[in-house]
Amino acid sequence: MRSAAESIEQGLKEALAHVQGNAGAASHDIDLAKLETLRLPGFVYVLGCDAPDGYRTYVGWTLDLERRLAQHNSGNGAKSTRGRVWCLIYAERLPSRVEAMSREWYLKRDRQMRRYLALSAQGQDC
Repeated sequence: MRSAAESIEQGLKEALAHVQGNAGAASHDIDLAKLETLRLPGFVYVLGCDAPDGYRTYVGWTLDLERRLAQHNSGNGAKSTRGRVWCLIYAERLPSRVEAMSREWYLKRDRQMRRYLALSAQGQDC
């Protein structure tokens, strides 16, 4: 049995092969560049922030870690991260954007790991 990420990856490969095989056909609406970005390495990350009501964590995924952290800290990131200074406390590099999204889903639900990361990161400067 294949995982969801493997199924999505297989679907992308088939769609890419179809687009490449029908390069002269004007009827397809699939953007080849978009398909290729799905194959770029992705990152899943955990940010930490010391807040007055306790240490907070935020889990997300991106293709560019430095850019995304800068977005969060400038107020242009996710709504829940605005108004705080965030530190990168954990990151994983994954082979594709799809796998990064899948891993993000699991990390968001892994409260024990987030709690451990928060405890180990408390008191550290960014």
